[in-house]
Amino acid sequence: MSKSAEEALEDLARYANVAVHSTSALAGEVGAAAAEDDEMRKEKNLEVLRRKPGLRPLPAADLGGSVRMTPWDVLHTLARAISLARRGAARGLAEHWGSLKYSLALNGSPTSYMGLSAEGRDTADYYKALQSGELGVGFALALAERILRRRYPDHAVSIVPADTVLRAGWGLNSRDKGTTVGYRYRPQYFAEVWQPGEPSRIFPVVSRGNHGKASDSHGQLADASVYIDGVHIGIHNETPGLIFSTQLPLDESLTVHALNADGTDGWLSGTDTFPLGNLDERLRDEAWPPGIQPPADGGKGTPVEPGVHVTPELSGWFQQVLARTSAAGLTAFAGDGNSTAPYLTTRQGSRRFSAGMAHAATDSVQDAACTLLGIPFVGTDHVFRLNGTRVEAFSGVHADLFTHLSRGRLQQYRNDVHALRTKWPADTWDEEWNGPVSIHQDGSVLAMHLLP
Repeated sequence: MSKSAEEALEDLARYANVAVHSTSALAGEVGAAAAEDDEMRKEKNLEVLRRKPGLRPLPAADLGGSVRMTPWDVLHTLARAISLARRGAARGLAEHWGSLKYSLALNGSPTSYMGLSAEGRDTADYYKALQSGELGVGFALALAERILRRRYPDHAVSIVPADTVLRAGWGLNSRDKGTTVGYRYRPQYFAEVWQPGEPSRIFPVVSRGNHGKASDSHGQLADASVYIDGVHIGIHNETPGLIFSTQLPLDESLTVHALNADGTDGWLSGTDTFPLGNLDERLRDEAWPPGIQPPADGGKGTPVEPGVHVTPELSGWFQQVLARTSAAGLTAFAGDGNSTAPYLTTRQGSRRFSAGMAHAATDSVQDAACTLLGIPFVGTDHVFRLNGTRVEAFSGVHADLFTHLSRGRLQQYRNDVHALRTKWPADTWDEEWNGPVSIHQDGSVLAMHLLP
């Protein structure tokens, strides 16, 4: 029997345990799956792919005991992750629907593990790959943020889509102007761990999802070991990273399988040419040479490997691109295309947002504003039906922080949001709004309630 809309909203705000599997045995199974795939490629005379070496289980301290999330927080994470995605002409609705369509897909309780609901299982019969892939992104990135905040409690964590970031410096396919990278294996996201005005540390992230068995996740993580090695930041082969495969069986609770790649680099420290701190300055497309340069072998040069290498001299520029791309994702999430466009280069898609709807804060057109858990937000709303009942979903950004972003004051936004990162309310339900609310440390909010 389908949930009522009232029950669905309550379930979205309810914490449930999330099973996370990260052990030495998992690392061994993934290594075996990778070796099997390499052997198969040899037999078929295909190129053996480069993989991230030294994948290990997550340290126990990363998880802090049990992992608890609300479905609404997972959908908020997914919505932020895809806010710059190119998913259709109806820009705002297309991107937001990528997460809102799963409003009935998950359930659980404080005494049980989260899994697919009856509606989620029905959907999986028709859209298995899409559902597991997108929900996998939500769980993977929510877990990645949790892990990195525990490792770096004095830092903020931002998640940005890797392809959008990389397009500022490299052509990724034939549609991009200039020399292309010529290598399709690269991470889906970058997690930036940062403090205002200080060097950032970057963790590439790869997410996969399936509706099958644990062995399917072993193969997906073996596949992810190729993709995460497509971008090196700093010293060759010293970029840390995180890979995930979310297993969403139809008759059991879900499990996130995760492995960690250690590395001593991934730092963005800036140079005289590209110093840190130029976040408010607009960027243009660059044409950096593609390829990853291994260190010299006994004084002899070594062949360039395929992929993208953010060398130390580009680190200040890359930090600026990451910060501005993250800002673009926030203003797009709030529905303001006019504020989004200046944060992106042409190749990143600035023209796509230049004709968007603006907020009253930056133009004469009124959009939406809402006070949630006592905090003012500006953003955009969508009305749709949840099991036949009309509901409204609101996505936005803290009003003062949005003003900084809309006026190009990215450095001021970062200063303020870093200071606020531990002060946001943890409530998952707003009694006056009468619906689930998720506020993230970047100042963004996702909320939904019934309409009269």
